[in-house]
Amino acid sequence: MIPVLVVAGVSSGVGKTTVTLGLLEAFRRRSVTVQAFKVGPDFIDPGFHALITGRPSYTLDSWMCSRETVVATVAAQAADADLALVEGVMGCFDGAEGKSEEGSTAQVAKWLGAPVVLVVDARAMARSAGAVVLGFERFDRELRLAGVIFNRVAGSTHYRWLSDSVSGSCRAIPLGFLPRRDSLALPERHLGLVTAIEQGLPREFLDELVGAIEQSVDLDRLRALAASRIQRSAGVGMATGVASGRQRIAQVKARIGVARDRAFQFYYPANFDLLRSAGAELVFWSPLQDAGLPEVDALYLGGGYPEVYARELSSNRAMLEAVKEFAGAGRPVYAECGGLMYLAESLEDEAGHAYPMVGLLPASVRMKPKRLTLGYAEVEVTRETPLAPAGTTLRGHEFHASQIGEVPASVQRAYTVRMWRFEGARAEGYVVGNGLMSFVQLHLGSQPAVAEHLIARCLGSRP
Repeated sequence: MIPVLVVAGVSSGVGKTTVTLGLLEAFRRRSVTVQAFKVGPDFIDPGFHALITGRPSYTLDSWMCSRETVVATVAAQAADADLALVEGVMGCFDGAEGKSEEGSTAQVAKWLGAPVVLVVDARAMARSAGAVVLGFERFDRELRLAGVIFNRVAGSTHYRWLSDSVSGSCRAIPLGFLPRRDSLALPERHLGLVTAIEQGLPREFLDELVGAIEQSVDLDRLRALAASRIQRSAGVGMATGVASGRQRIAQVKARIGVARDRAFQFYYPANFDLLRSAGAELVFWSPLQDAGLPEVDALYLGGGYPEVYARELSSNRAMLEAVKEFAGAGRPVYAECGGLMYLAESLEDEAGHAYPMVGLLPASVRMKPKRLTLGYAEVEVTRETPLAPAGTTLRGHEFHASQIGEVPASVQRAYTVRMWRFEGARAEGYVVGNGLMSFVQLHLGSQPAVAEHLIARCLGSRP
């Protein structure tokens, strides 16, 4: 069985990511091969995981994907690892809604049969920590809450009080702490942390973090807690929406150009794996730096922070024209969120400066930081698109502070989008020629067959 540990939090902001990064780096320095995972629709934390481990970090989302797919993902991606470390999302029991565990860290941990290590922000508590941990233990007795790591601890005396409060009342084992230091915090911006591609992880930060972990966390005891019900797998299966990231393409059928640089970096590794297993060779290119497109059959533009780099993107006129010419020739183009913003007529940043973009979508996009759109989204495809045929249902999420202006009625809509737990639906998924643009960022594991559909569309559109 694969040894798995789930790092969960009492709430958002307690330090799950800091603790997870510290553990990943500490185990790496001990020559332990760790496969990282992230619960929930997140692109930023997995980027930092990958920076440390040298392996893609995979999303485990129990709303977007089935139990079978989540389990198969761990079996496939951690098949050659010594340990699987899963970072949770928000608070341990937080998910898609308030009345069920759907989409939560707790649900994923139970699906995997894995123990949970709870991160508690202790900066404003002492003996009350025992009550908090006991409440988490009793809230769901099917969840195995195995250990606790305290964050933002004032010192050894403070930790002793915290540890005593848990040991005297709870089954969970106090495993150690991280001290209260501003230098152990990662910089943030309007939609989360500054990304790994942009800032990296400074050696000084990692050295300090690992030093604190080594000094104050019992790593041997923590690793001994790891367990699961997951058997190792060679892990290729389109039916489950899983393909191994280390699988070679048996036969290249099409080349897909993927926009990837500081402005465009939000992609699920599982989407790449599914495309490769369907016969795609992925060719990465930069809208920021490249002067022209590679020789490809289709373009895939994911999310990111194009608004931060709007001036640079707009200044690269050669690339804007190349993308517009590619789309104008009827070649397949699929764009999500930041990709849609790049393909619009213009993009206005937070300061109110508007910059010309590709102009495939006849509408402008503005940044509205105080009007954040956040939530799960279910997409019903209502007409043929480069990504999927009519009648297909896919799942994903929206997470953006941008707002699109009026899109002309002449632009076809291919999606009916329903935001989870909200009433009503809206027409979206803008189709221009053979291009599809949407704010919804899809997890293709929710409907793996779309990878083969995109490959078929590539083959049919070749000149």
